[in-house]
Order: sequence, then structure tokens, then C-alpha cells
Amino acid sequence: MEQVVSYISIDPRIRFGKPCITGTRIAVTDILQWLASGMTTADILEDYPDLQEVHIRAALNFVAERESYIKIISSDATPAFA
Repeated sequence: MEQVVSYISIDPRIRFGKPCITGTRIAVTDILQWLASGMTTADILEDYPDLQEVHIRAALNFVAERESYIKIISSDATPAFA
């Protein structure tokens, strides 16, 4: 996949600095919420013609990369998501 940075931008003047699809006000979290609610990629592309499939993949890749840097520190040995 091409560089995510070419599709995702962060600008404090747009959506309070949330990561967005470059050139739009569509936030990465918007795309994730649409997918989580059951919308398909085709549904999203139909409702938001400014988006392309590569934008949806870039949003997913952006979050996956960011998530790989997050560590949960627990005060005990009990898993946080048991």
C-alpha cells in the first residue's frame, strides 16, 4: 500500500486536529464507526463520493499502525479485557 501519510492528514483547524482523509473533513474515526455499524465499503463509497477504497484502507492501516505503539500497563496480572 502507498504511504498512509499521502492519504491521512492532521490539521488543528480541521475537526479539532483529528486525523482526516486529506482534502476532506472525513475523520478516520468516522470511517471506523461506519464500518463498525455494519456499513460495507461499497455503502461508504456510495454515501461519500469524495472517498475512494484506498482512503478506507489507509484509515484502517493508520489505526493499525497507531495501535501497535500503544501498551496497556496493568497494576495486576488480570487481563484488562477478560
